[in-house]
Amino acid sequence: MVVLAEYIWMDGTEPTQKLRSKTRVVQTETIKLVKDLPEWAFDGSSTNQAPGDKSDCGLKPVFFCKDPIRGGNNVLVMCEVTYADGTPHATNTRALLRPVAEKCAKEEAWFGIEQEYTLFKGARPLGFPENGGFPAPQGPYYCGVGADEVMGRDLVEEHLKNCVAAGLGIWGINAEVMPGQWEFQVGPLGPLEVGDQLWVARWLLYRTGEKYGINATLYPKPVRGDWNGAGAHTNFSTKAMRSAGGLKVIEAACEKLGQRHNEHIAEYGAHNTERLTGRHETARIDEYRYGVSDRGSSIRIPLATTQKGYGYLEDRRPAANMDPYRVARLLLETVCLNAKGSGTPGKNGGSKKTVVVATH
Repeated sequence: MVVLAEYIWMDGTEPTQKLRSKTRVVQTETIKLVKDLPEWAFDGSSTNQAPGDKSDCGLKPVFFCKDPIRGGNNVLVMCEVTYADGTPHATNTRALLRPVAEKCAKEEAWFGIEQEYTLFKGARPLGFPENGGFPAPQGPYYCGVGADEVMGRDLVEEHLKNCVAAGLGIWGINAEVMPGQWEFQVGPLGPLEVGDQLWVARWLLYRTGEKYGINATLYPKPVRGDWNGAGAHTNFSTKAMRSAGGLKVIEAACEKLGQRHNEHIAEYGAHNTERLTGRHETARIDEYRYGVSDRGSSIRIPLATTQKGYGYLEDRRPAANMDPYRVARLLLETVCLNAKGSGTPGKNGGSKKTVVVATH
């Protein structure tokens, strides 16, 4: 008996890495542990990860789950990319997260990522007129119902079922503010787990879209003008934040995050300047502020967290195309390891910090 294992990895495309995958036929009854999966190789010269004369790159399995598309005992396998000698490849951002996650293990950090995306049919977002122009303004589409307000539900529902069947930690979906825009949420999970599962969930989104002839984009501003961008709001907490008196720990974390705003923005997704304008439920990219129940802030503290006195914070800065391994590493470095930074960019290039704590 054989198992079909779909090996998935992040390539070397810049400024935003893409997913690649290929199928390995494994001679076994079933896969029980990651170590049961053989390491493999691929042509790095075709993925922007190696020159043609030294093209071999390695695939090291780090996570696997059921393959809901092929079914049976078949699996999806998330891999780290290595050089031919087995060392982590320069594009292997998961390898950079691993030692940080180990240092911060005692903090018991949890991550929940809200992945927004936009569905396109060819060059047109779903819900936009085929002959050009624009649909009705934003307003009724968010969590809407009905063919005039919601587009692409069949694909979205099938993606949700695929994620559940795969055993991923997906906990919700909803239609978003712009037509053809949706969101799914993964977590709460540890730093490595949330990255592994989000990448596999993204792969399943693209793979499910093939059936419908629809592609999903994570570009942070898919349509110019008065339309919402697409983000990947990241909910974060440590054991201390989730315990009695955790609100003070959360507020202290917000202060730390402001001191490394530049470092976070630099790795929170390409083209994020188009999205973080201070409009459409975002803070400006060159300012940092946090607030209670404030979706126009850089960091939102949920109202329920302040009411209970403990809980989590929501980092609203990451773009939809962010790399979850990078985001998790930065949050751990800043909040748990007290890494220092250069502050917040001001209008004239200096350091500027604006903290607004909302009371509503």
